[in-house]
Formats: sequence, C-alpha cells, structure tokens
Amino acid sequence: MAMTTPSNPSTPETQAPHSPFYAHLARLRYIKRWGLMRNAEEEDVAQHSWEVAVLAHALAVISRDVFQQAVDPNAVAARALFHDATEAITGDLPTPVKYSPAMRHATANLEGEVCREMVSLLPAALQPSLTAVMDHETWPAHEAALVKTADRLAAWLKCQAELRFGNPEFAQAEQQIRRKLDEHMTPELRYFLDTFAPAFALTLDSLMQGE
Repeated sequence: MAMTTPSNPSTPETQAPHSPFYAHLARLRYIKRWGLMRNAEEEDVAQHSWEVAVLAHALAVISRDVFQQAVDPNAVAARALFHDATEAITGDLPTPVKYSPAMRHATANLEGEVCREMVSLLPAALQPSLTAVMDHETWPAHEAALVKTADRLAAWLKCQAELRFGNPEFAQAEQQIRRKLDEHMTPELRYFLDTFAPAFALTLDSLMQGE
C-alpha cells in the first residue's frame, strides 16, 4: 500500500518571506534619548518604551479598578510599548525640533509615513494587528490620553532622577514637564503621583526596608 507523505507546514511554499520588522524594533536599544543634553545616566528608546508601557498599564489599572472606568489595561500597555516604534527608523527627534506647530505637524506626518512603511514589512496577515498598536491615529481617544500621560510621566521621572544625580541640565525640563502634567491632571495620574511616585526617590536600602 502506497504511503503518502504528510505535508510539512514549514515548507518553502507555505513559509512567509523573511521580514526585518522585529529586527528594526530590536535596534531601538541603540537609539539614545535626550541627545542634546548631558546625561548622568543614558536612556535608550527601548528602555523608555518599556517604562512607558508599565506606567500606562498602571494608569489604566487605576482608572479601571479605582475609578471604575471602562478601559483595557492590556490594550493600553501594548499601544504604549509601540508608541515610539517609528524611532527605529527616524531616530529620537530632539524636543526643540517639535516646539513650533509647523514642526509638530511635519513630525506627525513623518511618523505616520514611517509607520505605514514599517507595517508594510510584515506578512499581510499580521499587518492589521500591528497597525492597531503602532498607528496613533487609530487609537481610541481615552487610550491615547493614557499613553500620552504615561509618556510625560516617564520623562518627568527621568528628569527627577537626573536632578538627584546632581545634574542641573534637567532642571528646566523637569519644571516644564511637571507643568504639563499639572495642566492635564487626571484622577489616575493624581493617584499615581500620591501613591507611587515618592518611592522613586528612595535608595535601594530604603525600598527594601519598606520606608
């Protein structure tokens, strides 16, 4: 009796073509933030993206569990994780470049175009899911607001850390970002600042002792 050979799902006929998409994302670790300023401790975009994702998830959990808002913390965290993904191509644009409305508009257009180009590198079946987390224009407004708040919060915590390291380079940035946080204060942000932010200034020994 003739035996039939079962089809191999990983044969060349069914394999997706090689994609550089995630290799691009892996290079976010090489892109330094705050490039125009002297840093006591350097920060890269991959590190920043993780911190924003954690903070956005925290704000979303607070919003849902403390203030009974309808929000999916996992969806918010995923969008936050990819919020600077286009910088794998563009690099980190210094904040002064984004000051004027014209430059902000040009930057948004550039990021949108790069986002579309990056998504096009993916196999077609994956493109809708990655578009949903990368394309800021498609984000629900309340989720976009949480990610923006987390982004600012991460930047403020970075400035606070630099000041504790004795680096006055970040003094003005700390004041400007804190002013932005105050201007856009939300219940979940207030809760985080009151409950969690003070511990960021503690030493390891103090953290371990629960002070």
